[in-house]
This record gives sequence, C-alpha cells and structure tokens, in this order.
Amino acid sequence: MDGMIYQEQSTPKPKGIGLVSGGLDSLLAVRVLQDQNLEVMGVTFFTPFFGPEQGLAGGKALAIPMRVLDISRPYLEMLKSPRYGYGSQANPCIDCHALMLREAGRVMEEMGARFLFTGEVLGQRPMSQRRDSLRSVENLSGFAGLVLRPLSAKLLPPTLVELEGLVDRERLLDIQGRSRKRQEALADRYGIVGYPQPAGGCILTKEGFARKLTALFQSLPGATPRQAELIRLGRFFRLPGGNVLLVGRNRLENERLETAAADEDGVFRVLDFPGPLGLLIGHGPLETDFQTAAQLVLAYSDAPDDHPVAVKWRHKGETGVFNWLKPQKELFASCHV
Repeated sequence: MDGMIYQEQSTPKPKGIGLVSGGLDSLLAVRVLQDQNLEVMGVTFFTPFFGPEQGLAGGKALAIPMRVLDISRPYLEMLKSPRYGYGSQANPCIDCHALMLREAGRVMEEMGARFLFTGEVLGQRPMSQRRDSLRSVENLSGFAGLVLRPLSAKLLPPTLVELEGLVDRERLLDIQGRSRKRQEALADRYGIVGYPQPAGGCILTKEGFARKLTALFQSLPGATPRQAELIRLGRFFRLPGGNVLLVGRNRLENERLETAAADEDGVFRVLDFPGPLGLLIGHGPLETDFQTAAQLVLAYSDAPDDHPVAVKWRHKGETGVFNWLKPQKELFASCHV
C-alpha cells in the first residue's frame, strides 16, 4: 500500500503536506490553506488498528492528491515503549502523532514541499492537543518549526513558513477547546458536507482491546502486523506454551478468522456440532499448545458432555483429529484475557 497516489502525476508540486484523516478538522485545515492559493497534498496511514479509507475519501472530496503510508511495523515498535507513555489505556497519543509527522516529513522532503500541517485544535484532546503536547509532538517528529496547525495557528508560536511569509498568519484561525461550533460553521461556509461525526475514538483507548494488546506483546514480543490486527476478533487466550488462541464468538468472526488463517497458523473446529473456530498464532512451535487449543474450542462448543467429540485441526498443510469429552470453560479461566 505504501506510496499509493490516486491523483495524476501532473499535479503541481505541493507547498504543504498534511495529515488527512478525513475528519472535519483535517478537511478544514486543507481549505484554510487553499484560501491562500497554496498547493497541498495529503497523507493518510495504514496500521493494524486503522486504515486509510476515511482519509482517502476526504482527500477525494477535496480533490487533492493523497498518499497512503503503511506504518504498521514502526507503529508496533512504538507501541511497545512510547517515550511519552500512554493515555487512559494503550493509546500513546503523543508518540503516535509524532510518528505520523515523521513519516509525512519524509514525503515532504521527497516532494520538495516546505511545511507539514494537521487539523489539530488546541485544547480539543486532553493528552495530545495541549500546548506542551503539541510542542513535544513536533520535537519528537524531527520537524520542529515546520508543523503548521491552521485552525489554531494564531494561538501558537509562528512556524518558519509564517515567519518567511509563505503562509499569511493573519488568514489563519484561533480555534480552541472541545466545542465544534466554529468548525461546523466553517464547514457550511466551505460547502463541506457528509463529513464523519466524532465517534468512539481510537480502538487503543478501549479497555478490553488494550488488555489484549498488552497480552499479545507479552506472549509474542515480535508480533507481526497481521497478528496484531487479528486480535480484534474473538476471545483471546494466552496458552501455556507461549502461543495465543483466538476463539470466534459468532458466525461472522468464525468466517473472518478462517479467511485470515495463514499456513503457519493452527486452525481448530469441532466436528458434527455447532461451535467456534479457533485460530492458534505464535512464533515458536505451535504443537506445544495443540491439545489445549483443541480442548478450549471444544469447551466453547455446543457439543454434549456425555461422550467423546471430534475436534479437527489443520496446520502447515497437515490435518488431524482429537477425540475428547467436553471440558468445562472454567478450566481455562486463567488463560482468558
């Protein structure tokens, strides 16, 4: 995905490279700069926890060139030990924004652009959009003085491009706080419609998912982007052999786990009775946890308790069957995250 551009290559060289999430603030930041006849280009990102679709839709609506950057691997490394720590759960907001600006800065240098910009609003978010946080993000990104926040620029120190006169500071804005009334009024003025409303926030702020992610790194310190994305599905179990088992909670999750299964994963399903699909993932020999995985999948099935039931497994092109009495779910309580 890295490097995808959906506009024609004849697009004029941009002066600014912006982080375009597709949310209203990032769309308004583009429009405010376009009011000064500045050519801009957007970047949006792909990680195991969010994709580029909304950002691309926003860029298309504004008719600006967009590039998708796959930052999955550096994102996972950053998540393990963020310099500025986490928010309420596993959300390293300052380090996350700095990583995005650092990656966007490489595009800026490649394209010969002059500055970076974001739709951040001073005081809108408690962790990442305070004055000190915005400054920390800039410094950590490596592009201090080159990050313009058009919606709050008049409340912040001037950037280099403002001091040089490339961007007219007087035509930038002084929005701050959590209210969105000024942004909504600007959207009406610019004719921006159909923009997404603020939702529940980043998945890394969700307590249940944060527990899963922490447990994944504990079990699989070298977890891949694919494995990190998979933990959004199913019940999560840390098995004694050091691997992780994901157990579907419904038909849709079973189907998605089945589709996502790679040759190196273990796949488990109860034969002859309704039940979940289990996906065993890890870095070492999965065979150490095969029996536990099969028993656990059986425990969550609708199989009867009074006679042996077959559980089929698949791994690296091989298949086999275990036959057991159904165990009680409580036996696996210590494994459940």
